Amino acid sequence: MKGAVAVAAAAFGACALVSACAPVKMGAAAVVGSQRISIDALDSQVANLAAAYPPYASQVQITTAQMPGDVLSWLIRFAIRDQMAQDAGITVSQADVEQAIAQIDAQARAQAQQSGQGNYSLRLLLVANGIPPDMVSGLGRYQAIELAYIKKYNNGTIPTSTAGVNAATAQLNRGQCEAAKTLNIQVNPQFGRLDYSQYSVVPAPDTLSRAPGAAAKASPAATTPAC
Repeated sequence: MKGAVAVAAAAFGACALVSACAPVKMGAAAVVGSQRISIDALDSQVANLAAAYPPYASQVQITTAQMPGDVLSWLIRFAIRDQMAQDAGITVSQADVEQAIAQIDAQARAQAQQSGQGNYSLRLLLVANGIPPDMVSGLGRYQAIELAYIKKYNNGTIPTSTAGVNAATAQLNRGQCEAAKTLNIQVNPQFGRLDYSQYSVVPAPDTLSRAPGAAAKASPAATTPAC
């Protein structure tokens, strides 16, 4: 339940770490355009997620080993979405951010009630998606930019028809891809590599221990933007 589409549906998807890429700056978990995501900053947010996790351990399938990649994925997604907004000349207010958070919360709560899950909370939703609770404003901004972007390219409204939704999704995906391409994202190999299909940090392939034929069966990560 991760990525741009997963956030909305659950109420809440350049350089690819190959030998030709320049090395990631010392002490950086990733470099996204001119933004350096430091290992210290990432560690702090992972600690926040780990601290929030225990009350939901029986409901959430996430391990401590997954947390750095999950948190780094969201930090990168937030930066891509900011670049997309800049490219499109979009700005969002704090009120827009708060409204987006409220919409995410309301939609997820309604879905939880429909499925008979009476213990829903926004905090649980965040933890389940690998987002430290204190990054909720980043998620709200991420969603607010998405809504503003869709409205910009759909005559100021959110589409309701299937054709309109499909067109808006294609436009959003294109804008996000172009923003990611512009940012020339570099991920520290210590944390893995970026899969551009979901803008997720995934483990680097283990070619030494993989059994013969396993490489052909595995789904390869999209190591470059598709646009």
